Amino acid sequence: MMPRQSRELSRREFLAVAGAAAALPLVEHVPPHLRAATLLRPRGQTPQVSDPNKIRIRSVGLDFEREPLIRPTGFKGGYLTELWQPVARLDSDSGRSHIGIGTQSVLWCDPAVLTRHSESAGNALMLSVTDRALQMIVGETFTTPVELIDRIFPELHQFACRVTGLPNLRRTFALNALVPVDNAAWLLYAEENGIRTFDEMIPAEYRAGLSYRQRALAALPSVTYGLPVEDVVRAVQDGYFLIKVKLGSPAATQAEMIEKDIARLTAIHRAIGAMPTRQTSDGKIRYDLDPNQRYQRKETLLQLLDAAKKIGALEQVAFLEEPFVDENDADLHDVPVPIVADESVTQVGDATRRVQQGYAGFALKGIAKTLSETLKIAQLAHDRRLVCMAADLTVNPVLIDWNKNVAARVPPFPGFSWGMLETNGHQQYRRWNEMVSWHPCADAPWRRVQNGVFELGDDFYARSGCILEESSHYRALVSPTRGS
Repeated sequence: MMPRQSRELSRREFLAVAGAAAALPLVEHVPPHLRAATLLRPRGQTPQVSDPNKIRIRSVGLDFEREPLIRPTGFKGGYLTELWQPVARLDSDSGRSHIGIGTQSVLWCDPAVLTRHSESAGNALMLSVTDRALQMIVGETFTTPVELIDRIFPELHQFACRVTGLPNLRRTFALNALVPVDNAAWLLYAEENGIRTFDEMIPAEYRAGLSYRQRALAALPSVTYGLPVEDVVRAVQDGYFLIKVKLGSPAATQAEMIEKDIARLTAIHRAIGAMPTRQTSDGKIRYDLDPNQRYQRKETLLQLLDAAKKIGALEQVAFLEEPFVDENDADLHDVPVPIVADESVTQVGDATRRVQQGYAGFALKGIAKTLSETLKIAQLAHDRRLVCMAADLTVNPVLIDWNKNVAARVPPFPGFSWGMLETNGHQQYRRWNEMVSWHPCADAPWRRVQNGVFELGDDFYARSGCILEESSHYRALVSPTRGS
């Protein structure tokens, strides 16, 4: 069972505690009351690659699988019926070969693509961007994946704008397309340099940003538009105690949208708000509210929070994600709940701007925006004493553990004794159990949610969540014998 949190924090206290947590020295011995988030090891004791080998890409491969969903999943004003799982293969001149897996979510990346194209066409366009990235790196030499992604991204984003017909295409579209390429590059980088763990794999300049060692992570299921309230009740009965609620309902006007959002939150709160949990100090469920950039004005957000207060839900809102579009520069310092930025942050410059607006931190999403970019954001959060959690993209089981490796290494969320990891694939995929069987460590105990948390023991860290081990199922998709 997880240790109980001491009490809820005000927004001012939340920011103060976040800063103090990020500033903690890296020490080996941790007081008992902090053991839920023990630190990795003293600074400098993780073996470092002082002079990484140069890696030249000789050949590549690409394939994908289409994974149907149980029901249309709704968020960000639209719906998806399937998620494509691309698999990229990189072969180096040394004879080594590694694969990287991704999950495409065109709707999350840029809804404008699906306004212009069908769901299948949008997925095909993103896959073409992945293919273009692979073509670009054949014959290229790199030392770290961060360097490689930085080098190709500007041209790749321009290519994505052209193929989608959207000159203002969001950067997230190209980053999502790069995830399988980036992951394969990291695994190739690890083997080429004799690296055996995730900790060793992180370049020295980014290690402080991922230097914690959580012993448990709160698991956040997601309540999308089409998910029946009965399923939310069942999730709480199964032990989940931090529930992510997708808002920004499909509507013709902002007024209609907020009316639907308030009705949805009210129905959910009436169903689960009073259900007991042993994981919080007051025994009440907590919410993560996520409008997914659908609100145009601060007043709409405040209207939502005022309604939450009236129904008695506000004190149970742990935090709120990304209410506004990128261009919105509203000052949020006076909003009564912490807000973390997600899709609007694709580079350090974006993150800095959001912090100036009053955002408390970031939803890290290496499974959507590449590990290479996520390392930079996590380092900024560490340097600026900000908070982080890890958000999902309804990814496959293998990618959950890529995300878990990041979530496990950032400080506890203020007011709680653990980190946070959203994961909702089990709620959405029709073939979920079969997909789990393709994970190289499918039966590992740290893969299972118990009483609403992932419990992470020494084996999880020793094996890095098995992300350095290969899935034979996904490898078979891009085997050279298949003509890739």
